[in-house]
Amino acid sequence: MPKRPPLRAALAAAAVLVSVAAGLIGLEPARAGAQPTVTFVNRSAETIWIGSGVSDNPVDSSAAITGLPVLAPGETSAPVVIPTDSPAGHWRGRFFARQRCAGEPGSTFRCVAGDCGNLADRCLTAPSPVSLAEFNFDPKDAWAPWYNVSYVDGVNLPVTIAPDGVPPATQGACATMGCATPMFTAGDCPGALSADGLVCAQRTVAERDDGTTPYATEIKKRCPSAYSWSRDGEATNSSPVVNCIGCSGFTVTFHANA
Repeated sequence: MPKRPPLRAALAAAAVLVSVAAGLIGLEPARAGAQPTVTFVNRSAETIWIGSGVSDNPVDSSAAITGLPVLAPGETSAPVVIPTDSPAGHWRGRFFARQRCAGEPGSTFRCVAGDCGNLADRCLTAPSPVSLAEFNFDPKDAWAPWYNVSYVDGVNLPVTIAPDGVPPATQGACATMGCATPMFTAGDCPGALSADGLVCAQRTVAERDDGTTPYATEIKKRCPSAYSWSRDGEATNSSPVVNCIGCSGFTVTFHANA
């Protein structure tokens, strides 16, 4: 087994995303032989706004992404190009679904779940607890890209990550991660249910580091391939982080939670 890179350590802590002044990278159409892409699919019953975040570690310096799509139920986005050619030379970050957003972008725009600032096409702060699709795209890493689904902080919509353009030689290692089935209902959240009923989360920040909580135990039972707590997989040597050498990108699908 290859040595696992510190993706979880870089992404697990609550991050404050870089601002527009830090130099946001826009989206562009996918190009043959170009940077990797991520395509988003909305299989939930409501419109979602795609959010994105990068590590706040200054050594990382991954470029934040702007121009993120808004998807109606059943809609698929155009491929989003991952800026691995930015000065950092890699991209490490996460994507998530923002729900029930409204207001004037740049002013009163806010989201009920996954709120991360007042802009509709990008994030200015770390999100409130939600489901995360996490990635490490590094052209210098022979084992990259790495990817995982995390419900460590909380879960709003079930998420799956499926590799695209997988070379025949690595197809067996490129698993689809996450779960498409509902993770909870308003009556069976094993943690703290938000007042709006959209998010089930750990009750305290400290609980995210405890694999024995009712939340971590139940989430792992419902979705074995996802992170349920911050050090998930270390005790059993079955890491929820997977690599897919040579794939062209990924499809991230947000599913209905009912």
